[in-house]
Formats: sequence, C-alpha cells, structure tokens
Amino acid sequence: MAAMEQQTVLQFAPSSSSTLSAKVHPLVIFNICDCYVRRPDQAERVIGTLLGSVLPDGTVDIRNSYAVPHNESSEQVALDIDYHHNLLLSHQKVNPKEVIVGWYSTGLGVTGGSALIHDFYSREVPNPIHLTVDTGFSNGEGTIKAYVSVNLSLGDRPLAAQFQEVPLDLRMVEAERIGFDVLKTTMVDKIPSDLEGMEISTQRLLALIDDVYKYVDDVVEGHTAPDNNIGRFISDTVASLPKLSPPVFDKLVNDNVQDHLLLLYLSSITRTQLSLAEKLNTAAQIL
Repeated sequence: MAAMEQQTVLQFAPSSSSTLSAKVHPLVIFNICDCYVRRPDQAERVIGTLLGSVLPDGTVDIRNSYAVPHNESSEQVALDIDYHHNLLLSHQKVNPKEVIVGWYSTGLGVTGGSALIHDFYSREVPNPIHLTVDTGFSNGEGTIKAYVSVNLSLGDRPLAAQFQEVPLDLRMVEAERIGFDVLKTTMVDKIPSDLEGMEISTQRLLALIDDVYKYVDDVVEGHTAPDNNIGRFISDTVASLPKLSPPVFDKLVNDNVQDHLLLLYLSSITRTQLSLAEKLNTAAQIL
C-alpha cells in the first residue's frame, strides 16, 4: 500500500471579520484630507486614530479621527504614542462615548509597514479597523477602503496576518455629498456656492423622482415585478410630504431663498468690516 504524502495545511484563525462592516461619516474623510494637506514636507503619508463606537448589530461606526505624528522608513515605523494617548484623553473629555475603533492611513491600499501599525492598535482595541484613503487619486478619484487583520496559522502556530477588506458604508446628507463630490474630483474651477449647491441638489432630486415615476409605471404596465417593500417605502414617503398648494409652496421656497441671500449679504458686510478694521489697526501700529 502506497504511503500517503504528508501535506502542509495553512488555515485562517477563526474571526468575526466575515460579518464585520464599517460605516464612516464624511467628517472623518474631510479631516483626513485636511491632515494630508498640512503634513510635513518629508512625510509621504498621514497616519491617525479612528474614533467611534460599535453598534448593536456589530457595525463599526467611525465618527471622528485625529492624526498621529510618525516617522517611517523601509524597515520600521515610529509612532508618537504619548501624543496619541494625550489627544485621546482630550477627545474623550468632550465625547466620552467615542472610543478607539481603528486607525487610518493615506494612500492606495495596504503597505509594508501597515502590519506593524496594526499590531500596535490591536493592543489598544480588539479587531481594529484599518481605513485607507487614496488622497493621491491614483484611480482618478479618492478610493476609500476598510480592512481587518486575519491571522494565518500553521496548525496551532501563528505565521502571519493578512488584511481582508470589509464592506464600508459612506452615508451623508445632501450638503455633505456636494462637498464630497468636489473633494474627490482631481480638478475643479471653483467651489460651488450655496445657490449652486442647491441647484445641484434639486436636479438630483428631480432625477430620483423620475426614476420613481418610471418604476411605478413599469409595475402598473406589468413590465416589472412589484415589490411590497418598495411600495410601502414610496407610500410612506409620499404620506410624509405636507399638502401644500403650488402658490403656497412657491412662496415658502422664495422666502427661504430671500433669507439665504440676506445671510450671504450680512456675512459679506461682516468680512468687509473685519478687513477694514485689520488694515486700520495695522496702519495705527505703523504710525
């Protein structure tokens, strides 16, 4: 009888990462991009801590972040741990419910030194999230991904750790979406004004309404199978709208636009007064 060949079996350690997901708020992305712009000249990327909480369904809710100074070479990564802990204490004085949920780095994907940094944050919190933000727009836009570390073992002996991507949800209100669309564009002529942002939001809303109209017509004509959940959602949405006549609705919108223009005018006057006061103060110091 021929002897059976002995095989080496590598296996992943059991982990809850297969069911883990993350949700990141736009404030975190804006903060990371701002830290990247303000980074030291010799730094190629920015590293920082992610703050948030774990929701009852297991989703990691990332709500805040701060950068951590570091020095990085091809062989080692040095983090300013004292700075990290001091800033964490300051944040928790304001938001005591926010705890460490992971860390972030700028760049596309995982790099060689990521395992060392992830090992440090694994001692701070179990199963931390690693968020990467491509501020270099390698693919033409800012790619955002989330990872967790999965241990690779040989029998009972751990060998290495592998980063596994997990689902990431980026939810935002309309005003945040406009800013995010501008942020992920490599080149823009100018930042849209508030009125231009309102126009973009209105056009997107009209496009969504057209999609709903098309779906309802297709269901009525028998081209699309009806879905009770979608029908209830549309019904609840329509029922939540106030019943206003077109003249009343036009007056409400016009009044809000006039109030908005008044605020813009007052803020412009305030900036002019501050500029004049600064110039008069400078002239007085020279004389």
